[in-house]
Amino acid sequence: MKNYKIIGLTGQSGAGKSTVAKLFESKNAFIINADILVNELYEPHSPCLKMLSAVFGKEIINSDKTLNRKKLAEKAFATKENTQLINSLVHPYVIMLFLKKLKSAVSGGSKIIVFDAPQLFESNADVFCDYIVSVTADKDRRIKRICRRDGISEKQALRRINAQLDEEFFKNNSDYIIENNDDFKSLQSKFDEFFNSL
Repeated sequence: MKNYKIIGLTGQSGAGKSTVAKLFESKNAFIINADILVNELYEPHSPCLKMLSAVFGKEIINSDKTLNRKKLAEKAFATKENTQLINSLVHPYVIMLFLKKLKSAVSGGSKIIVFDAPQLFESNADVFCDYIVSVTADKDRRIKRICRRDGISEKQALRRINAQLDEEFFKNNSDYIIENNDDFKSLQSKFDEFFNSL
């Protein structure tokens, strides 16, 4: 019998998932961050980057061979079909790296491993998890947070939100929902309630 738990941490953009990941970290959980894995995949000359430029065009690559994230995001979020396409190309690479990090965390003796992944369901990584925790928040709050965090317009933030799964999906497919509509103290108390139940 395995002596560790894998928690899939996901939720809507701008809901506060990164803050919850930090709370897990403060409890000595081992965090595997999907965004960091994607950064590794987007290294210059990587197979993943070559494949993306073949599909979305050479203009997504800067002259120094790094990824132009803004151009890729514009193309990826332009339509739901494009979002699905980029996901289908990148997710298998992410899962491969996730399993590698998981193996290393387990052999290092970690008891709680958190996969912090905005696209946990879309990548089918939820099948590896013992628990799924989703962070949600009201749409208006999320739009404000995304604009502030990423320096983009409300229209662009809304486009991102519309390209993602809706709140109902998270509620129906998660073991635990943490609503983040209030202050940090309230979020921490909801988190502690979940963590103490593990």
